[in-house]
Amino acid sequence: MSTKDTSQNNNESAVDMRFEDNRLLPLLFGERDRYLQRIENSLDVQIHARGNQISIQGAKKKILIAETVLRQMYDRLLAGQVVSVGEIDACIRLSASNNNKINHLNTSKKPNDMFISTRRRVITPRSEGQVQYIKFLQSNDLVFGLGPAGTGKTYLATAMVISALLKGDVDRIIISRPAVEAGEKLGFLPGDLREKVDPYLRPIYDAIFDMLPSDQVERRLESNEIEVAPLAFMRGRTLSRAYVLLDEAQNTTTEQMKMFLTRLGDDSKMIVTGDTSQVDLPRGTKSGLIDAVDRLGSVEGVALCHLTSKDIMRHPLVSRIVRAYDG
Repeated sequence: MSTKDTSQNNNESAVDMRFEDNRLLPLLFGERDRYLQRIENSLDVQIHARGNQISIQGAKKKILIAETVLRQMYDRLLAGQVVSVGEIDACIRLSASNNNKINHLNTSKKPNDMFISTRRRVITPRSEGQVQYIKFLQSNDLVFGLGPAGTGKTYLATAMVISALLKGDVDRIIISRPAVEAGEKLGFLPGDLREKVDPYLRPIYDAIFDMLPSDQVERRLESNEIEVAPLAFMRGRTLSRAYVLLDEAQNTTTEQMKMFLTRLGDDSKMIVTGDTSQVDLPRGTKSGLIDAVDRLGSVEGVALCHLTSKDIMRHPLVSRIVRAYDG
């Protein structure tokens, strides 16, 4: 791929880009060029495609972002990954938020730094907050992912534990979540242990099935490589060579959180996710997540990642809803 600057003046500019592999261009441009139109509308530039060459016209800073997006999406395709509207929007946001400087998310050069690989897909950060979150997950044994719904805190955490299992970094992954609605008295629910906790762990299961083929999920569940361990049943265990994920941690008590964190064994890691604005505990009961963040914020080896409404990657309306409720 080559680039040629054909600037007209100080304010307006033009850049020609040439792509070597014509077979990838339909995937890069999108059906009826909808990906190119997305970039045009988002950045107020004009893009003209002729064969394997693209011409971009507009303000220099906007052209720089458009060029970055197209180059990175082309690199994704070269690496066998997919391009989507979400990936394009994410690349635009990341480049623009860094003072319009090029934000290098080159899949072919830094696959281990900025991407999480699973069987079904490669997960990439879609905001500055998510970039920081992944960096924390890669470099710390205990990470707290805090933020409102839609910020990807649970999805990225699930991707990280699945990736670690697939690479052989751990022997098993353990997923836990407080069953607040049942008061942790799971014996009153019908079915076996997995059936009892399924309603509370459904969002985690949805993420796992998005990353692994269903037959592999079932096989790994049966072999306990993927284990569902409700918080009420974690007491007394020592978890070695495991990656442990506690979701909805805002609904733990202080005692439950201490119990959970002290399960960490040799060659193990933990991720704790939650939204401190959505505590469902009885009035007057302090959230174990809030307490842990206050106590452990300066402890070596512990990282706190605060995601905000700017990191919400769901429908754009979700971000506006969260901001409205936050006042």
